[in-house]
Amino acid sequence: MLLLAAATGVTVANLYYAQPLLASLAGAFQVSTATAGALVTLTQIGYVLGMLFLVPLGDRFEKRGLVTVLLAVATAALALAGTATGFPVLLGAFVIVGASSVVAQILVPFAASLAADHARGRIVGRVMSGLLTGILLSRTVSSLVAGAVGWRAVYLGSAVLMALLALALRAALPAHAPTTDVPYHHVLRSTARLLRTHPALVRRGLYQAALFGAFSAFWTTVSFQLTGPRFHYSSTGVALFALVGAAGATVAPLAGRWADHGLARPVTGAALAVAALAAGLAALGAGNVVLLALAAVLLDMAVQTALILGQHTVYQLDPTARARLNSAFVALFFLGGALGSELGSMAYHAGGWGAVTALAALLPVLALAYWATEYRGTPGN
Repeated sequence: MLLLAAATGVTVANLYYAQPLLASLAGAFQVSTATAGALVTLTQIGYVLGMLFLVPLGDRFEKRGLVTVLLAVATAALALAGTATGFPVLLGAFVIVGASSVVAQILVPFAASLAADHARGRIVGRVMSGLLTGILLSRTVSSLVAGAVGWRAVYLGSAVLMALLALALRAALPAHAPTTDVPYHHVLRSTARLLRTHPALVRRGLYQAALFGAFSAFWTTVSFQLTGPRFHYSSTGVALFALVGAAGATVAPLAGRWADHGLARPVTGAALAVAALAAGLAALGAGNVVLLALAAVLLDMAVQTALILGQHTVYQLDPTARARLNSAFVALFFLGGALGSELGSMAYHAGGWGAVTALAALLPVLALAYWATEYRGTPGN
């Protein structure tokens, strides 16, 4: 479980290294900061494509081999990103990095399948704490490395790490037989059918899409705020701020226990309310780093709590289709994240930090209104 937690963390980190580097990347390739923001959006779109077309293969093929192949692709794409000389090449590399980084979402249901029923929430919580720590620490690592030796070292270093991880997982993971032998196009069709047959899957995906949209809007633009005229932070300052936000990962094991005790519905409502509160604090903290940091921690806690509760609910819907269920669930909320990144960048350049925080508050408020329509007897709650 420790290896799985570490593996999910370092693979998903590939999606977020660019967020604090957007100003540096814009200067290196002579594009606007708004154009550079497309790097984050396209990486998340690549991740969605991987979730839709690659993760369902976790039910169709032996998982250990599939993980090895995807990590090899990620290694090549990261090396291409680290050596790119043109912005279009960098964009293409980032899409492939996003798609191949879905390894994390193959490993999470893998861990769920290895766990006993009574402890599944706790085990998923532990693995997810690694994944979520990777998301949060990725910004700190990329800022510090880029500040010391340049942004290219971030991606070249990650390429080496992916290659080593492929070898480690190949050696350590048990063989895991596929749970279906139907053709690939039937697997994809059955994934779409799960969305129609399991309303709880769509509901949990939409909750998480709203939260992840707010999360992405905040973290995609906060580096602009911190390096701007109010704070004048350097790369190191942005890294330290991101490190404070990583404290939100501490809630993951607790969320797993809440899931095991059947508290998914009330705690989800609380998480949505906390996210809206965090956006309000971020608005008040436009010139106050303490309030900004508190908002970051609360927002991260809300996103992580709802994610673990959502995955616990989704995995109960059909034990033979966990990879496909996870594929649909994560694709839904990463679409929300991609939209949040893009709208957040647009909001910042149109109306500044106030517009970003208004967007970040609106999304969980809408989700909270939707949550109020959920019946208490819904499966998984």
